[in-house]
Amino acid sequence: MTMRSSSMATAPLFLAAVFLLFAAQGGHCMKLCMDSSFPRAVNGSLSFCGYNGTACCNATDDAAIGKQFAAMNISGTPCGDMLMSILCAKCNPYAGELFTVKKNPRTVPLLCNTTETGYCSKVWGACKAVSIPGSPFQPPKGGVSAPKLTEVWQSELDFCGALGGAPSTSTTCFDGESAAFNTTPASPPTNGMCLERVSNGSYLNMAPHPDGSNRVFLNNQAGKVFLATVPPQGSGKPLGLDVASPFLDITDEVHFDNEFGLLGMAFHPDFARNGRFFVSYSCDKTQSASCSGRCACNSDVGCDPSKLGADNGAQPCQFQNVIAEYSANASSGSPSTATSANPTEARRILTLGLPFTTHHAGQILFGPADGYMYFMMGDGGSQGDPWNFAQNKGTLLGKVMRIDINNIPTGNNTPGWGNYGIPKDNPFSVDPKFAPEVFALGFKNPWRCSFDSGKPSYFFCADVGQSSYEEVSLVVNGGNYGWRVFEGPNPFPVMSTPGGNTSAGSINAIPPVMGYAHNTVNNNVGSAAVTGGQVYRSMTDPCLNGRYVYADLYAQAMFAGTETPVGSGVFNDTPLPFACAKSSPIPCDASPKSALPSLGYIFSFAEDNAKDVFLLTSKGVYRVVDPSRCNYACPIKSSAAVESPPPAASPSSAFRARSPAVATVMLAGALLVMLMTLGF
Repeated sequence: MTMRSSSMATAPLFLAAVFLLFAAQGGHCMKLCMDSSFPRAVNGSLSFCGYNGTACCNATDDAAIGKQFAAMNISGTPCGDMLMSILCAKCNPYAGELFTVKKNPRTVPLLCNTTETGYCSKVWGACKAVSIPGSPFQPPKGGVSAPKLTEVWQSELDFCGALGGAPSTSTTCFDGESAAFNTTPASPPTNGMCLERVSNGSYLNMAPHPDGSNRVFLNNQAGKVFLATVPPQGSGKPLGLDVASPFLDITDEVHFDNEFGLLGMAFHPDFARNGRFFVSYSCDKTQSASCSGRCACNSDVGCDPSKLGADNGAQPCQFQNVIAEYSANASSGSPSTATSANPTEARRILTLGLPFTTHHAGQILFGPADGYMYFMMGDGGSQGDPWNFAQNKGTLLGKVMRIDINNIPTGNNTPGWGNYGIPKDNPFSVDPKFAPEVFALGFKNPWRCSFDSGKPSYFFCADVGQSSYEEVSLVVNGGNYGWRVFEGPNPFPVMSTPGGNTSAGSINAIPPVMGYAHNTVNNNVGSAAVTGGQVYRSMTDPCLNGRYVYADLYAQAMFAGTETPVGSGVFNDTPLPFACAKSSPIPCDASPKSALPSLGYIFSFAEDNAKDVFLLTSKGVYRVVDPSRCNYACPIKSSAAVESPPPAASPSSAFRARSPAVATVMLAGALLVMLMTLGF
C-alpha cells in the first residue's frame, strides 16, 4: 500500500478509536485575476485605484487605468465616479470571475442587477446621457460603440440585459465597491454520509469509462488494471469484476513497494474512438532495461545526483516515475467494446529519475476544459525537501505538470523529458525560469487531485503535510503553493538547506482553501496524511451535493468543504460523520463495540459516469448511497430512493487562512490500525 510522510518516522501497532465528532469549522479563500494568476501583494496602495493589501494590478497597470479614465474627461461627475470604480475593478482580487464569461473577457465587470443591489440601474441612470469618449461599455452583439449609452441601447432593460446580472453558482458581479456573490446555500445541511461496500479489492485509482456507460476502470498498486461494471443504486449487487481477467497486466514492469507501484491511470477523452490510455508507474532501473530516463536531480537545477548520499533513503535515479501509453484491443474497431489492452507499450511519454524513495505522488488526469494531461509529482523525498526542489522552477519535482499528448513534436523540438508537446500558456511563457512542463509549484506530495465536474475551472489538489498540517488547494496556472516555505498556512522551519533556501517574501504563496492540523486527527493513530477527494455532484445524497468531500488516510476522518458564498472560492470545511448501510452488498467490517465501519486506509476518491462518489480503501471499494439507509436525515429525497432496502448479499469476489479550530473529539468503538514505517 502507498504510505506518505507525516509527523513520525515510525508508528506502533495499537487500537485506535476513530469516530470523530467536531464542533467547529474553518474558513479559507481563493481569488483569481483575469489572467488566472493569483493576486499580488501591493506595496502601500495603488495611487489611482487605491487598492492595498493584495490586488490584480501593479503600479504600471494602475497608471494605465488612470490614463484611460483621464481621457474620458468625466472626472468629478456622478457617472465619472461610477466609471472610475468600474475601470478599477480590473484590480479587484476576484477580477477573474468579474470580467470573464465562458473564457471570453468583458470590457467591464458583470454589473450587479438584483433586488438588493440594483447597481446596473444606477449606472444607467447616471451615465445614459453622458458623452464618454473611449467608452468601455460593450455594445450589443453586432453593435458599434458610441459615446452615449442611449445611442447604443434603447433602454435600461436592454443595457442591463447585456451588461448586468445576478451572481450565480458560476459567476460573481460588481456592486460598485467589491465583488458580490450568490448567498444561496450550496445544499441543505448534512448530518452524515452513508456508504455501501461493493468490492473487497484494494485499488488506488478508479476512472469512469469514457463511453459514458456504467463501467469503470480500476487499478491496483501491483500493476493490474481491471474493467468493472457498476450496479444500479439500490440493486444490492457488488461491482461486476473478474479479478482473474485484468484489462492490463504490467506487473513485470512495475516496481511495487511502499511508495512505489502503479500510481496513476487516465483514459484519453476520445478513448471510445482511439483506444488510447495512459498509466503512471514506478520502475527500478536495476531490474528493467526500459527504466531509463533523465534524473530530476541534475546540473540544470544545481543538483548533482552523486552527491545526494545514501542517507535518508537517497537512491539517485535507481527508481523512476514513468508515464506510458497503451492501447485497447479492439478487434471490432470499436475500443468501447474492448475487454483487454495490448500489453506492449505503445509509446513512452516520460521517464523521470527520482532522488529519494518517497514523495512520488504519480497521479495523472486529463483537464476537462483543455484536454491536456496533468501529472502530479512530489518533491522527491527526504525530510523537509533539503534540496528545495519544490521551489526550484527548473525541476519537475514538487510540481503539477501540464503536457500535450495530442501534439507530440519531433526532431529538435522534442522536450528533454519525453514525448509530448507543451501548452503555450504554461507559466514558462511569462517566466523563462520555469521548466516548460510546469503548471504549478510548491507541493510536498500532492496525493489526489480532481476537477469539479460541475465547475471544471475548480481544480482541487490535496498536499500531504510533514509535521503539522494537511491541506487542500485550488490550483491555478502559475500558482505557488508554498512548500517548503510554508506547511499549509504555517511557516515551515527549514532543517537542512544543501539545495539553497527560499524566503517567504520572495514568493506569492497561495494558502490552502481547506485543511486540518495534525493534532485534530492523529491523537490516536500517531500520523496524519490527507487524501484528496471529489466535489459531490450526484443527487443520490442531495445534502452532499456541491460539497468537496475528502479524508485522512490513517485516521478514518472525513471532511466536507462547503463554498460559502457560492462562487466566492471561500470554503468552510467541517468533519463529516459516516456509517455503513446495513443492507450493504458486501457487509462492512466493523468494531464489535461500534457500528462505525472499518475502512482501513483511505487511498482515493473517485466518480463514475452517474456522478456517484466512491472511496477506494485497503478494505475495499465503497459507494456513497441514499443517506436514509444509514438513518441520516436529508430534507430532499434521494434520486436513488427505493421502497424498501435491498437484501444484503453475501461477500463476492467479483488567501492566508488559518487552520480550522476543532472543538471536540469523541471516541466511539475501536478499530485495529497497522501503521507502517513512513518514508521521508
